[in-house]
This record gives sequence, structure tokens and C-alpha cells, in this order.
Amino acid sequence: MDFAAFKASVAKDDPPAGMAGPLVALWYADKGSWHRAHEIVQDDESADAAWVHAYLHRIEGDLSNAAYWYRRANKPVAEASLDEEWKEISQALLGRA
Repeated sequence: MDFAAFKASVAKDDPPAGMAGPLVALWYADKGSWHRAHEIVQDDESADAAWVHAYLHRIEGDLSNAAYWYRRANKPVAEASLDEEWKEISQALLGRA
């Protein structure tokens, strides 16, 4: 799936089938379901989930917690807007799918 199709899928009721957890979490985050997105990544030990987890804590405004998760993901603390970061993470994860 490419980025445009992923972004368009957010208008649907359910995430695309067969997508990895971190991408599903981003899908829910874009729909405004922060808690659902957080549930998906909080027990996932992967670096991809940690990156999404960091992004979610940025949304929440908990920047110290976000910084912890960026370290776990081996990523720098994001300075881009939340929309730009959502796109960056989505594109990176879709490129690995």
C-alpha cells in the first residue's frame, strides 16, 4: 500500500486488513482515537512501535515520555509538526511493509 492509499483509508470505518500494529496505531491516531492507538503500541517491543508511541505522547503533550520512546526507537526527538511526523512515520513504515 502506498501513502496516498493509506491516508485515504482513514476515511473508512476499519483499518486495512493485514497491516502491522504500528501502522494500525497510526491509522487510529489519525482518526482521533488516541487511546486505541496507544493500546496497540504500548506492549509492542519493536522499534517501529516505540516510534509511534513517541509520536502519540507528543500528541498528548507529554514530551518527557515522548523523549523516552524516541530513545527506545533510536530516533531523534521530532521537531516537525505532528502532521508532518505522522506522514514521515507512515511513509517509513509503509516502505517496510
